Amino acid sequence: MKPQLEDLVQTPLPTQHGEFILHYYSNTLDDKEHIALVKGEVANQENVPVRIHSECFTGDVLGSRRCDCGEQLAMAMQYINDAGFGVVIYLRQEGRGIGLLKKLQAYNLQDQGMDTVDANIHLGYLADEREYDVAALILESLRIKSVKLMTNNPKKIEALTKLGIKVADRIPIEVVAHDDNMDYLKTKAKKMAHFLFDSKKESE
Repeated sequence: MKPQLEDLVQTPLPTQHGEFILHYYSNTLDDKEHIALVKGEVANQENVPVRIHSECFTGDVLGSRRCDCGEQLAMAMQYINDAGFGVVIYLRQEGRGIGLLKKLQAYNLQDQGMDTVDANIHLGYLADEREYDVAALILESLRIKSVKLMTNNPKKIEALTKLGIKVADRIPIEVVAHDDNMDYLKTKAKKMAHFLFDSKKESE
């Protein structure tokens, strides 16, 4: 049976990055509360700016400088507001899918010398356990014809394409590197093939 998605609530949400319509979804794939922030008319539109953002409590809420997540979320919302239309899909898959507890344990391993990939593997997980089936269902529900995906992650583009989403283009979403996130960003570029840093882009 095909997974089902239901748009249970739509409500206006004014934010520091502009006003959006917040959509709250239920689904038959998991019991998590996924949402979408929608700006403007996106139904039957091509090249819609879309950010698929995986939950990061430490970065999105607490402003952690260990990662680039909170900054990416803010950048995506601002970009979409400036563009006048677009979608931020917020998926509840903390810590690349391993959950908050394990992510915090991975932080301690990183402080002992492991990188973010090795720490996840040491805890018995894949480097990245995220899935994008719900995101694809949300895009289908919104009747978006094609997206310009705001990402540095080529595997996210590949996953969505396999799920039947037309990714017409990629919008880079690169934050300024600093002492607290430099090793994290370098690991994403080196071990996860993210499009980060000028040298990485030039080598592609």
